[in-house]
Amino acid sequence: MSAALMKSRRKLGVVGGLGPLASADVFFKLVKATPALSDAEHADIIFEQRPFRGSGSGSAATTERKLYIFDMIRDFEKRGVSTIVLPCFLSHTFIDELKANTSLPIANIVEAVRSHVQRKFPDAKRIGVLASDYVREMRLFKQYFSAPRFEVVHPRALGDTDLVTQAVYGADGIKSGNLGGRAVALLRAACDDLTDQGVDVIVPGMTEIALVAEEMGPLKVPLVDSNMAYAQYVVSDRSGSPDRVFKVGVVGGVGPAATIDFLNKIVRNTPASRDQDHIKLLVEQNPQIPDRTENLVGNGADPTISLYATCKKLEDGEADLIAIPCNTAHAFVDRIQPYLGIPIVNMLTVTVGYLREAFPGLRDVGVLATSGTIDSGVYRKALESRGLRQVAPGPALQARVMDAIYGKKGVKAGFTTGECQEDLAAAVEGLIAAGVEVIVLGCTELPMLLPDGEFIGGNGVRVRLVDPTEVLARQCVAHAMGAAD
Repeated sequence: MSAALMKSRRKLGVVGGLGPLASADVFFKLVKATPALSDAEHADIIFEQRPFRGSGSGSAATTERKLYIFDMIRDFEKRGVSTIVLPCFLSHTFIDELKANTSLPIANIVEAVRSHVQRKFPDAKRIGVLASDYVREMRLFKQYFSAPRFEVVHPRALGDTDLVTQAVYGADGIKSGNLGGRAVALLRAACDDLTDQGVDVIVPGMTEIALVAEEMGPLKVPLVDSNMAYAQYVVSDRSGSPDRVFKVGVVGGVGPAATIDFLNKIVRNTPASRDQDHIKLLVEQNPQIPDRTENLVGNGADPTISLYATCKKLEDGEADLIAIPCNTAHAFVDRIQPYLGIPIVNMLTVTVGYLREAFPGLRDVGVLATSGTIDSGVYRKALESRGLRQVAPGPALQARVMDAIYGKKGVKAGFTTGECQEDLAAAVEGLIAAGVEVIVLGCTELPMLLPDGEFIGGNGVRVRLVDPTEVLARQCVAHAMGAAD
């Protein structure tokens, strides 16, 4: 297969409609720039143009433009597009906002023009730019043609007339379909003014200008065809991939309050001085996942498919890893992990690892959890793999733990004081009597009943309470911070 044919396997999505004539010109030049020997070797291009209701070149049109482009990018994502082509300089003033919310690379038209100028005019220093008043105000070209190597020069206004903006957006401008007459005269005057200011090359900062370049006639300095430069840049595949922000996927709703508690611990454990320093999260709140304990100890519905479906939604949402803030759900992790392309951070494994590091001389570990978690043996196996022994409450106290969680006045019913707290305290006292010094609160709702990390028994004995949700949150933060570094 030829190199050109291999490149054609890329699928380009062209955002049309922001300037219908100019967008069509870029589309034509994409085809023209492709080094193809046959029809089959051309790129796979989707040109999408919808009615765009925004108008003008200033900030008033920006919101409509942003939403129009973003909706089109979302549609392109569903259609397998690999690169976004955005033939509109004004839209590149907010390209970072677009990149932050899509996984698709967006070919940057100003980078394309700068690259072209550097290759074709290596000695050029003063760059004349034909751009709208809004693009000038946003200093778009000065971001890319930066000092001290380059100096960006704009045409001077003729009285109250902004030559370039009027040539394109005026009543008889190019966007109205007038490809000659006053529009050409205004652009010619702008180019003459740039020449008088001593520019080395002139760069259009509006894609419509390429449509009338030939009508402008010969100029004293070169006029770049920015549309062709952009097309060649896209075809050569120099747009690159956007920097991805690490994303933690959260299986929520198991249970709902525990999910909120986990998210709070993620935020609390993240070293951040501003909103943007926090971790990107994708939460799939699905309280309809069948109860894990009912399945493990009774005749409840199997939650495997629901858990797997929720994890797949997080994977499809481009999460880098999955956290499940539910201890009992980890009895099902081994079933679904082999079918996922991203890892589930095993809360039990990281908790046992924390126990080993924090309490090196530890042997016996108390575990307070649902009967499903206890009966499944997931904590027992995890503890034994690190040389630790599980100590669980006897049947009567285990029943009180279940009441604290599932009872009419239990934590899943929204209670955090009263009977549920008393039931859990009784279970802790029972483990103290069994001689344990460290207790794992192995149900994500239990730390909401005993949030202090320590419990003093009736006999004055202190025991440490370990919160697996806290450990899981810290581990997720560590993964995200490591990825950022």
